[in-house]
Amino acid sequence: MLSYLWLISGLYMGWSLGVNDPSHIFGTAYITKMLKWKTIAILLCVFIILGAVLQGKYGLETLKSLASQTNLSAFITAFVAATTVLIMAGKFNLPASTSQAMFGAIIGIGLVNHNANFSKAPAIMSSWILTPIGCILITLVLYPLFVLIFNKMGIADKNGEMNMNGTPAQKKRYTAILNTGVILAGCYGAYALGANNLANVTGVYYGTLLNEAGAIWIGAISICIGVVTYGKKITDKVMQTVGKDLVALTPFGSFNAVIAMAIVMQIYAVIGIPVSSAQALVGGTLAVGIIRKQLNKRSVRALRNTLLGWIFTPIMGCVLSFAIYFVVKMCGLS
Repeated sequence: MLSYLWLISGLYMGWSLGVNDPSHIFGTAYITKMLKWKTIAILLCVFIILGAVLQGKYGLETLKSLASQTNLSAFITAFVAATTVLIMAGKFNLPASTSQAMFGAIIGIGLVNHNANFSKAPAIMSSWILTPIGCILITLVLYPLFVLIFNKMGIADKNGEMNMNGTPAQKKRYTAILNTGVILAGCYGAYALGANNLANVTGVYYGTLLNEAGAIWIGAISICIGVVTYGKKITDKVMQTVGKDLVALTPFGSFNAVIAMAIVMQIYAVIGIPVSSAQALVGGTLAVGIIRKQLNKRSVRALRNTLLGWIFTPIMGCVLSFAIYFVVKMCGLS
């Protein structure tokens, strides 16, 4: 029974992910007061659990293969990755990548133990580039398509926003359709998050301390705890960078960006590679800015800071885990 105390940092990792990632899914719906936080938290928890249970298993094998783990190394890995995410998001207000933090932490300890397996590193690292690019391309297709649909219905202008010259009935219809779309997109995004990022929470424990069912349920529940306890506060902070500084997202723009994010994340979930919801959302958001010609100097600064966050997140995770585990090993505690 005492061996399960090693899971504490895994729970911390899940909590960190639950704190950081709601902003990527329902952030715009929250800051525009489309939905109350209580409603958002319920939807997130339900669909994160569904995604984890139905498709979360695929990424577990990938993280397991990066380096062999002991209870101690798994504990340090999860602790370092979670701390890295919280520092990047909480201290610097940047959309940090849980997947990058976990990858860096695993490799750091693997280097100390000389058992790091780099065979899947190219696929994982290429996803850091392909994820935002994929979301850009999907959004560039989806956005004009939804604009066309809304225009055919006579309820939107050329940008897909509410037609202010429309009748009260048309405006009401637009609001009802868009609100429904934002909710459905957010639910899909939460499902994709649970399916894709579950491995970041309990993947290092899979095959040693936890079986598949244990890894899935413990990981999903810990993410939900993060959502309901601290997700609201971090959402306020991170959305300043992604939803305001990068591009001023409207509910219609967010609707398209979140759908693109969810599609890319679910594709990678099936492949078995955990990817970053932050990177995915930034890609979709940039595409919205390109279409609407909203990118400016402020956008460039926000994008630069975001890219710096993506560069330093895996480096920080690797350096911290290497240093901590090296000291532990030198003290003969491993």
